Amino acid sequence: MAITRNHNSNPNPEKRELLTTKETNQEQENVEESIRPHSFDEYIGQQDLKDVLSIVMGAAKTRNEPIDHLLLYGPPGLGKTTISLILASEMGVNCKITAAPALERPRDITGLLINLKPGDILFIDEIHRLNRLTEELLYPAMEDYRLEITMGKGQAARTRSISLPKFTLVGATTKVGALTSPLRDRFGLIQRLKFYQPEELALIILRTAKLLNTAITQEGAREIARRSRGTPRIANRLLKRVRDYIQVKQLDTITDELASKALDIYQVDPQGLDWTDRLILETMINQFNGGPVGLEAVAAATGEDAKTIEEVYEPYLLQIGYLNRTPRGRVVTSAAHQHLGQTGEEQLSLFEE
Repeated sequence: MAITRNHNSNPNPEKRELLTTKETNQEQENVEESIRPHSFDEYIGQQDLKDVLSIVMGAAKTRNEPIDHLLLYGPPGLGKTTISLILASEMGVNCKITAAPALERPRDITGLLINLKPGDILFIDEIHRLNRLTEELLYPAMEDYRLEITMGKGQAARTRSISLPKFTLVGATTKVGALTSPLRDRFGLIQRLKFYQPEELALIILRTAKLLNTAITQEGAREIARRSRGTPRIANRLLKRVRDYIQVKQLDTITDELASKALDIYQVDPQGLDWTDRLILETMINQFNGGPVGLEAVAAATGEDAKTIEEVYEPYLLQIGYLNRTPRGRVVTSAAHQHLGQTGEEQLSLFEE
């Protein structure tokens, strides 16, 4: 079984190249690949989704057919790409990975589709960002496994139909509502990935620490887990930062006390809030009496981009009940007031530095 990747599919190349070199990026990708689970037995969490997919895979193998087209949606970092790679591994087929922003011209998606083999999985990240022409090319490909190509222009234009092998399209999105109805309705399975519980994240951290040859206690894993915002990607990232801390301090094992000290330095508090999360909440409390306040006003007062606040910071604050959206604007909840009040003056000053 071979797994192929489209490494030119990064949706934000400017950001990716901003602070790191290509060599560093490659090294990071190798590290991420090494800690990915390679089977559903290794994959921790999302039990309901795994149960559904095990039935789908079993039925597809019995009929000797590819699995139906699958749409995965949910916040970033929950494992949508990993699930696609595991599906390919379990089905014994290839997985080609790309992202919607990379499919700018018809020939981009055409080249991918023509080179698919029977049963292959085509994974498209951020599928809600497909342009209209590319999306329309996918309709007959998904339904009838054929590609309709228009050749020539004007009166000389003609349409050529190319047969495609039966394949599986796996789309991933953080905004399922942004998909057009014709595209969304062509997926046979639509599944949501949920945030992880701290107990699940602790298991993921213990597994990653073992792969990274880093000693960690159960309590240390739980301390990192509760600050990881319910997201495996963040959990693994925080683990690496705590590992950096103990290596610099020449310590042997990550304990809960050491994890807490390290993450305080990185300005990640016990609820997983970082400096910007706290800035947003404290600005709303101090300047707008806790709300209601409009998004643009919060953005202007904090100096953050409104779209970034809405898409990056608000979802977690809403999920843990620290922020509410009302018809009149955003409101800070009593739980957020209590959390900020219990932090203590010393930690507040740390986050303000």
